[in-house]
Order: sequence, then structure tokens, then C-alpha cells
Amino acid sequence: MQKHNHLFPTDYDSIIAKIIAIHPEKYSKTRNFLNGDITYLSPYISRGVISTKQIVEMVLKNGFSLFQSEKLIQELAWREYYQRIWQVQNDHIWDDLKQVQPDVEHHKMLDCLLHCKTGIHVIDEQINQLYESGYLHNHIRMYLASIACNIGKAHWKIPAKWLYYNLLDGDIASNNCSWQWVAGSFSSKKYYCNQENINKYTNTHQTDTFLDHSYEQVAAMQVPDILAVKTSLKLQSNLPDTKIPSLDLSKPTLLYNSYNLDPAWRAHENVNRVLLLEPSHFTANPVSEKVVQFVLELSKNIPGIQVFAGEISEILTLYNENEILINEGIISKEHPAFAYYPGIKDQRDWMFPSVEGYYPSFFNYWKKCMKSMQ
Repeated sequence: MQKHNHLFPTDYDSIIAKIIAIHPEKYSKTRNFLNGDITYLSPYISRGVISTKQIVEMVLKNGFSLFQSEKLIQELAWREYYQRIWQVQNDHIWDDLKQVQPDVEHHKMLDCLLHCKTGIHVIDEQINQLYESGYLHNHIRMYLASIACNIGKAHWKIPAKWLYYNLLDGDIASNNCSWQWVAGSFSSKKYYCNQENINKYTNTHQTDTFLDHSYEQVAAMQVPDILAVKTSLKLQSNLPDTKIPSLDLSKPTLLYNSYNLDPAWRAHENVNRVLLLEPSHFTANPVSEKVVQFVLELSKNIPGIQVFAGEISEILTLYNENEILINEGIISKEHPAFAYYPGIKDQRDWMFPSVEGYYPSFFNYWKKCMKSMQ
């Protein structure tokens, strides 16, 4: 079984080399297949090491046309679309967005997903791989959500928290909206998979599973016995032990976090640099040990950064509650997860900075993006 850890180096040069290696036409043709020519850039985008805009600029600079790159740009646009939804919805990103999820029977985790025992070999292997590597192919994520929510009748929120906990590319907006899109609370209909579809995109040949039926039969079936056992989730984050940062208050302080680890951000300025890992954030949104280590390794691309596992309020005490110093001296990047940071907020680098606000469907949003590209 293929392991993906080697696919996620944390040094900046290797990350940039991954962008340079993108072949958008091969990506477009094969991206839905488990062994497709995919970019493996999602962890670096989620963690704010690189931006969608940076990727597109580099691909075009490499000689590929907009026409050749359109599918890649469209897939990157899904990420921006979800971020725009989060900006508008804020904490409601945790609620059913369009309508109440249909046919929910429980708010728990399916035991067979948690323990890689669905009986569908490739699904069980992929969950195992998720635990080992922190990565899952996008098609597999859709299969898991369909099995959990549409066949196992779970509300999306608990299994979504389980997946987010394990993903190196964990992003609350992309994760929650994708689960809801599959589960029918952020789409007009539920997404169903069957064994034939799984076999096609994973290059497997399994038969006689609970999904080895037509789509109509899968959509109408009772919860199979193998999905009937439910369990409660206990997830927690282990953050590093750190000291309060040492700040020179005559210089601005740049606040980084697990969604902003951009080494190029104000790189040549003489500033304090602090990676802030707030226990309150990670209690609400737990992540695995693997994810915490990944974030810490990525932060090493930023010279002079101090890691602080503590609350923003503890940083503010270093400023002796001096409002002017705080408002002028603390700088972060705009992000819905950290809207409460005080001080100056830089904009993120968007592919489509002018396409803002809430769009009820990706199709509406993408039409606006296409206009702005032209």
C-alpha cells in the first residue's frame, strides 16, 4: 500500500518544486482517479504556506495557457468559494447551510469507519492510510461522507470532525461544506456512490459488498448491519509546552497561526514573528499529533519565529493594555477562524479578489470568476 508521508516535505524549496511540477492537462484528465496526476498541494494551501493565486501564476509562467489550466483553476476556485462562505457565515459554518440534512438518524460516528472495517477493501486501506499519512484523495472523502451520512444516516458534523482531526490539509470551510454537499444540506440532492463507481476510480475489482448494487438500490436501502454500530468520538489536541514570547515592543508583531504559515509574508521587515497556537481554538477544533507536528515543521521556514501555545490575551498583556500599541503594532492575515485578533489585518492572496460574498452554488460563483478572468 502506498504511503503518502514522503509526498509532504515541509521545506519551502520542495513545496515550490511541487508547484513547478504541475502538468494541468494531465491533472485535468486523471484527477478523479486514486492514482491520478494530482498536485498534493492541499496541505500547503490550507496552512497558508502558499496561495491559490501563487499556484496559478507559476503554472501560467511555466508556459501553460489559461485554457489548458482551466480545470486546475476551477478546482482551486472551490477552495476560495468555501472560504468566501466561511467569511459570511462565520460560526454558522457548523450549521446545515441550505436546508436541514435529510434522513438523519443519529449524531455519532460509525464504528466501522473509525476502525477501518467497512468490508470495502480500498476504503478500509484508505482510512488506514489517512491515520498513517494525514492525507486522503478527494474522491475517497466523498465516498466516506456518502457512506457515513447517506447510507449510515449520521449527521455530517461528527464524522466531519473526525476527518478534520486527521487531515494535514484540514480546513474547516472546505471540510464542512464538502460534507454538507454530499449529505444534502448544502446541495439539491445527496451524493451516492456504489461499488462499481469505487472500483472504477480506485482501479479495484471487489464485488458482493453492501454497495454492490445500482444507485437506485443504494439510495433506497436500509442501514446495512455493518454500518449500524455507532460510537462517540473523543478527540483532543496535544500542543507543545512553550514560554511566553519575548517581544521588542518598538517593532510590529506578526501573528501566524495554523492557517497562516506563509514564509513570504512581510519577509523583509524587521518585526517580531509569533506562531500562536491557541488552546481554545484547538479544543473547539481538535487535530492529531501528526497535524500539530506538521504545523510546527512548516513554521521552521519562517526565520526567527517564536512558537507560543497560549491565548491571544496573554500576548496582549505584554502590551500593558496599550490600545494604540496593540492596534498599530499587531499584524495578522484576515481569516474567519481568527477574526477576533486585534490590530492590522492584511488581505490574503486570492485568485479572484473581486468575487466576494455568499453565492448559493459554486456554479453561480464560478460564472463570476470566469468573467473576472476574461
